[in-house]
Amino acid sequence: MTVIVRELRPDVPADTEAFARVRHLTLPYILFTADSARHVLTHSHPDAHFRSLVAVEDGEVIGTAQVALVHDSPEPGQGYVNVYVHPDRTRRGAGRLLVRAAEEHLTALGATKLFSWVLDEPGNRAFAERYGYRSGRPAHFLRLDLAGGTLPPLPEVPRGVELRTAADFADDPRPLFELDAATVLDEPGDIAIEFTDYDAWLEQNWKHPLLDHELTTAAVVDGRPVAFTVAYTDGAGRYSTAMTGTVRAHRGRGLAKLAKTHSLYRARAAGITEAFTGNDAGNEPMIAINKWLGYEICATEVHHVRVLG
Repeated sequence: MTVIVRELRPDVPADTEAFARVRHLTLPYILFTADSARHVLTHSHPDAHFRSLVAVEDGEVIGTAQVALVHDSPEPGQGYVNVYVHPDRTRRGAGRLLVRAAEEHLTALGATKLFSWVLDEPGNRAFAERYGYRSGRPAHFLRLDLAGGTLPPLPEVPRGVELRTAADFADDPRPLFELDAATVLDEPGDIAIEFTDYDAWLEQNWKHPLLDHELTTAAVVDGRPVAFTVAYTDGAGRYSTAMTGTVRAHRGRGLAKLAKTHSLYRARAAGITEAFTGNDAGNEPMIAINKWLGYEICATEVHHVRVLG
């Protein structure tokens, strides 16, 4: 049995479905579908040189990789390599081949520092260290049972604050882009990100097939969104918040908690049964909000880095 690595074919449904299936088996805490795999591959910024790779054995996709330059960081030369192998198809060389192909792609583009998220399990850590990746910041995946769990009481909306959904900005999403760009600057992590390209944000984020415009919720003050929670849904009863944040001038008022709580109430009313989110392990304010909401840690991953040369 021979394992080969090739490009994901976005126009072949069997490819994107297999890609999504492996990702779901290995990382069930992140929403991923065939449509989202196709969207990320075909709508990523050209400067990212994004590639989706698959490891195939006897016609079966047994491993996946997403590989790109971090084009929206002020620090050049950074790339990421995220590899996941079907849990029942390990020790066949798929991970090794995916890492090799990913690194060849990024080094040819001039990358000098490679980042990779690794699930905090002994086999995964050992694999990463074997290829020169060193552990860094941990992050947690959290799960909330919306079907059987209990949400805290719904907070009242303060005077002067209005809650709106992303659907309310359909004619002009730019205020949400500006809010996203402001809050991502303060997001804890190893890589600094700056959103400066509105058109790219529209293609990649606003038009993402999993973005739920009815459940994405913003707190608006004086006509401008100042806090929000970004909601993804997969059509199978699962919900995930991709970002929750508040601009600096309005922090300390509980507006992010307000937006997220109202979004979760509406998600439950819409039939959503599971909610997921992720937190940098050092983001104490957001961890406290999620604990108050009833989220529980279900897995941990660790950011690894390999410095080339």
